[in-house]
Amino acid sequence: MPNLKHSDGRKNSFFTDTAPVRTFFAPGRINLIGEHLDYNGGYVFPAAISLGITGRLQLRDDALVRIKSEQAPGEVTADLEGNAASGNVPAWAHYPLGALRYVRKSGVALSRGMNILYSSTLPQGSGLSSSAALEVLTAYMLTGASIWSEQDRLRIAVLMKDMENEHIGVQCGIMDQFTVALGKKGHAILLNSDTLAYSYVPVDTGASSFIIMNSNRPRALADSKYNERRTQCEKALALIREHKPQYRHLAEAAINDLESIRDHVLAKRARHVITENKRVLESAEALQAGDLRRFGALLTDSHGSLRDDYEVTGPELDALADAAVKAPGCAGARMTGAGFGGCAVALVENSHIAEFKAVVSDSYRNATGLTVDFYRSILEDGVREMMVPQKAHHNH
Repeated sequence: MPNLKHSDGRKNSFFTDTAPVRTFFAPGRINLIGEHLDYNGGYVFPAAISLGITGRLQLRDDALVRIKSEQAPGEVTADLEGNAASGNVPAWAHYPLGALRYVRKSGVALSRGMNILYSSTLPQGSGLSSSAALEVLTAYMLTGASIWSEQDRLRIAVLMKDMENEHIGVQCGIMDQFTVALGKKGHAILLNSDTLAYSYVPVDTGASSFIIMNSNRPRALADSKYNERRTQCEKALALIREHKPQYRHLAEAAINDLESIRDHVLAKRARHVITENKRVLESAEALQAGDLRRFGALLTDSHGSLRDDYEVTGPELDALADAAVKAPGCAGARMTGAGFGGCAVALVENSHIAEFKAVVSDSYRNATGLTVDFYRSILEDGVREMMVPQKAHHNH
């Protein structure tokens, strides 16, 4: 995706000059470790990042909602219930329209229409949670609250997860929406996806940085094998519960519980969930102790499990992770997100970043014919209003 410039709306006469425009930002997220655990009742370890989506909101005097993305042609018009005026709604617009519908359903009274212009620095289909950023950003803007308690943010995260499950049809867990809503600068979130108990863990990588590597193999989550993996985990849990009925989630199981699963594939899926859950807790401990070498090794182990037991990596992500761990200055690397394309993350010594990028670029191009894009990941706060004093826009 090209380097996106945030226009201020003046060039395209999207905003009128009669009302102020407020600016909001929702981050993307990177999951440091703990993949495919959030729907299995396990621990996840995500963080909000500096790439994300900006939304500019202007209230109208009527009940019309107009939404537009700077990264897509055309605009969508809807009513305050989230019903589009025409049946031809582009795929991205289902997320803000769904957010509008669910915010209304939750009891928030919206009396005025609005113009909303979105602009994203998140590469599309990259597994950095552009959909969760778009949903949570829209919900945050619609509620109009610039100072929110953590409880308010949690409510919005749960509401947007329900929206994505029911309205979009992706059976995602809570992690992405939670991270976008509750991210904290310089910290990752150790989140129990069953109880939603969470703690912020300071992430001090010292003389190293997290480097995000975009495989440029886009993934469409709704029609990937995501829902299939979820079903396989439910079947594995049902088999284990014949012997251990007290388990509510697959992540509660232990390695020796795998003996009750005869099906080879289901056993592999369960083994990933059980071992990955342990890796998350060890990773949080390693980071708190400043043991980056141990943390890096856990990242690499996680990728191996996602490749061999969960089978969600694919040739592009495998080529990226493989190139990364062999490159100079890299402590460890793994795919991040749901898989089947998207991004990988590596922990790299700052003094080796340039060399690391060169080596990985060459190796990845040779293996796949694709180019890789790199982003240095800075851990950021969750959704927020950008306190930029803005006058009404004048169209030229």
